[in-house]
Amino acid sequence: MSEEFNNPQEIVTAEQKKVEHRRRIRSFVVRASRMTGRQRKGWDESMPKFGLARAQGVLDSEQVFGRRAPLVLEIGFGMGTSLREMAQADASRDYIGIEVHRPGVGNLFNEVLEEGVTNLRVYCDDAVEVLKQCITDTSLQRVQLFFPDPWHKKRHHKRRLVQPEFVQLLRSKLAVGGQFHMATDWEHYAEQMMEVMESAEGFKNCSGPEQYTPRPDYRPLTKFERRGERLGHAVWDLVFERYD
Repeated sequence: MSEEFNNPQEIVTAEQKKVEHRRRIRSFVVRASRMTGRQRKGWDESMPKFGLARAQGVLDSEQVFGRRAPLVLEIGFGMGTSLREMAQADASRDYIGIEVHRPGVGNLFNEVLEEGVTNLRVYCDDAVEVLKQCITDTSLQRVQLFFPDPWHKKRHHKRRLVQPEFVQLLRSKLAVGGQFHMATDWEHYAEQMMEVMESAEGFKNCSGPEQYTPRPDYRPLTKFERRGERLGHAVWDLVFERYD
């Protein structure tokens, strides 16, 4: 028998890890993508100033930003350009982005440096764990989820982030009157988002029952969207408000 099976404790630990993996289905895959030199430079220069870490514990936004202002959180900002544009155009609010892919974080950091944006901070981490461990209840004015992975194969739909349990986690973090804004270019995912949100306790559709919302002015059009529009592709926005 090989040495790795001689210790019963190691066998238990391995089994515990398998159970934990089955219990927590992740909505993302961390791709092994390399940073460009520019992205690495942005990461190295900006992480100490603009980066946040789950290990730091509960976020004190007044201390981090040096002021008290409405707080907007975006999950999965990709390369970060639209998030930077929103923060830059909206100096009255503070923005927090969460993204698991380091190249996107490095790219955003570069843009923050180049444009002199000061009201934006970033976690490179799992959004669910950040929400649970770092974001205080009723502290957010808006949560943004733009073009999340649609997990288009039916057997992968369980990995989609917009699920009842996740929505109730967001509800606890939103202030009463706060909004959850979603956008997707996958019609089936838009339909699932609508179904989940229409039945979610404590939320109401800002555009009326089962109605999608025209893109608000504060959400910039991405290059991807502009290309899609030229090809006739649709995008669905949903905005729901916490009322309770």
